[in-house]
Formats: sequence, structure tokens, C-alpha cells
Amino acid sequence: MSQMESSSSPFLPTLQTPLSEASPKPFKKSLVASFMEATTLRSPSFKEDTYFLTHLKPSEKKSLQELKEKLKASHEAVSMWGISLLSGDEKADVILLKFLRARDFRVQDSLQMLLKCLEWRKDFEADGIVEQDLGFKELEGVVAYMNGYDKEGHPVCYNAYGVFKDKEMYEKTFGDDFKLEKFLRWRVQVLERGIKLLHFKPGGINSIIQVTDLKDMPKRELRVASNHILSLFQDNYPEMVARKIFINVPWYFSVLYSVFSPFLTQRTKSKFVISKEGNVAETLYKFIRPENIPVQYGGLSRLGGSENGPSKPASEFTVKGGEKVNIQIEGIEAGATITWDIVVGGWELEYCAEFVPIAEGGYTIAVEKPRKIAAAEEAVHNLYTAKEAGKMVLSVDNTSSRKKKVAAYRYIVRKSTSAF
Repeated sequence: MSQMESSSSPFLPTLQTPLSEASPKPFKKSLVASFMEATTLRSPSFKEDTYFLTHLKPSEKKSLQELKEKLKASHEAVSMWGISLLSGDEKADVILLKFLRARDFRVQDSLQMLLKCLEWRKDFEADGIVEQDLGFKELEGVVAYMNGYDKEGHPVCYNAYGVFKDKEMYEKTFGDDFKLEKFLRWRVQVLERGIKLLHFKPGGINSIIQVTDLKDMPKRELRVASNHILSLFQDNYPEMVARKIFINVPWYFSVLYSVFSPFLTQRTKSKFVISKEGNVAETLYKFIRPENIPVQYGGLSRLGGSENGPSKPASEFTVKGGEKVNIQIEGIEAGATITWDIVVGGWELEYCAEFVPIAEGGYTIAVEKPRKIAAAEEAVHNLYTAKEAGKMVLSVDNTSSRKKKVAAYRYIVRKSTSAF
């Protein structure tokens, strides 16, 4: 027997009538709650540059030309990320405009920033850092890593420092100046990997998205390292981040933010999106498709899962409070194998999967018995080989909750065929 993969279009979820619920009693908001509500999911005022010269103001075009002339007068040849800054082509213009934008198109300030960055890259050996083995295998895919793209095509970098609440891990990584410097090199390496994915082209993808998980982050211990990273990135990677999404933001974030704030420009602050604990999936789904979001954040992406090809597109749906949703996948033939992934952001509801034969009088098979899934659980991944034709029904029961939740699923059916 051989297997042939077939692509099936998902049927729309069959929604059952939500149970009626009494309206919750009003309550007074604390100062912290009001702060969190005001900052959660706000739309940043930041607008990403297109880098088309025709979109520049006359004064900005003039500044670009002046920067080119001053740079040419001081250097015969200079490059960054493999692009000659004196070539006069559009890729060079994109880089120069990033430095100009970071200094509000003040030519002399932009030139000084650019020259300092070039000097730093030479001393830091940043151009060849991507290929180096810096010995942080245990931090790969945990503390900082590139994973997928957002809905607009920006590469996404995830950051999570909760692992450093362990004192032994903290001392191993930041115990002295030498260790801190080594960690900074590794963190730059991760960023440089993301930059290699950029187009440096007008109208193209010229910046990344950063998602920072503040859960369990030891704020006091990481203050020195965080300030180093912020300063280093802001000085040497201007306009490289289109949006900064903070998730699992604790109540004390306002205090933490006051520490970081002096090191950030107003333009950088305008890129922030802040999401409190419990709203991770809801926040990320607004910017990133579920198949590109790591499973620990309510998505379907598992590290290393792209080795067998690109991620299969997922279908998004919403589970309202007091509602049960049935997803029916029909047209499954006898001998076919269906593989599926399903996730609900913040779960805390009941899930089950059944196979319903198409033949009259057939018995429904409980593929996955009803069970309560905790908030921290990752996406369900399972498969089933049908012995007879029928349909698969995936059910999520949110009738015991009033909270609306985002969700996603995907599936693929492999038909079994006989070789002749």
C-alpha cells in the first residue's frame, strides 16, 4: 500500500447556540488594572518607512544626498551587511535612510552614528558572527530565536528570559564581564540571522518583529544585561524593528518600563504593543498567523517542524463564552489517514475528537475522549486512520466560561491507494 497526500479545504466550524449567561457584576478597577487595559493591544503610532525616494520630503532627499557626499569624502569604500554604502543603488539608500530616520534626518548626527556603527561592527567582528559557534546551544530556541514571519512578511524574533530565574543558569551566563560579553555576542548573532532575511529594498521587508515574553523574567538581576542589549541594538541597528510586542506582561511592568524608558527614543516607544498575562494568543493572532506562532504561545509552530517543508496554513476561528464549537472534516475515505492540529488560546475548556462513519447504523468512535485542557497546554497534534468512510468531528466546549477565545486548526488527509 502506498500513500498519496491530498489537500482538503476545511469546512466552516458548525457553531452550536451559546448558552445564555448572566452579565457579570461591575467592579472597580485598580490603578494597575487601568494601566494594563490602557496599554494592552493599543495601535502603535509608528508607521514603517517604504524607502521609496518619491515618498521622501524635499528636505529628506536633501539630507540623504548630503549624507552620501560626507560619507564619500571620508571613506573610499565602506559596506554593511554585504551592501556597498557608496554604490548609489537602492539597497544602500535603504540603509542610509535608516540612520537618517534614527536621527530625525540631522545629517551630521546621522553620519556620526553611522561611522560609530561601522567601527563597532569591525571591532565586534559582526560581519562573520552568524557562522561562529558561540557555545549557547542550551539557549537556542529558548531565550532568543528567529521563528516564522508576521502577516506582512516580517521575520519574527522571540525573546524569553524566564530561564534566568534559575540562579545557576544566571551565573553561568552573566556571572562576570567575560560571560556577559559572550552572551551579547550570541544575542547579536541571533539578530544578524534575522537581518539576513531582509530585502533592503524600497517597498520590501526591511525590518523584523520582536516578541518579548516577560513571564518569570528576573527584572533586577537582568537590569545590567538588558541595558547593554538595548543600548547596543539602538546604537547599531537603527530602524531594524517594525514592532515590539511584549507578552505575559506582569503588574509591575510600569516599574520595569520606567527603568528602560530613558534608554529608548520616542520613535522606538511608538512601536510597542503590550499584552498582559492571559492574552498572549489573542495579541499575537492580530499580527502573526497561528501556524507561525510557537506552540507555547497558543500557535501551531513547533521548532524544527519546518524541516519537512513549509507550514500548512491554519484556519482561525473564535470560541465565544458559553459556546461549543464543532469542526466537521468530511469526505474521509476508508483507509485514509487524517492528521490534525488544533489549539485554543488559554484553553481552560473541554476538547474531544470523534470519527463518525457515513454508513447508516455505524458506530461513532471516540478518537480522543472528552478532557479538560489546562491553560498552559500546547496545541493538540494527532492522527487517525479510518477503517471506513466518514467524517472527523473536533469539538471544543467553552460553555463553562464567559471569556471569548481565539483558536486555530489545520489538517491534511492522506488517501491510501493500492499499487498495481
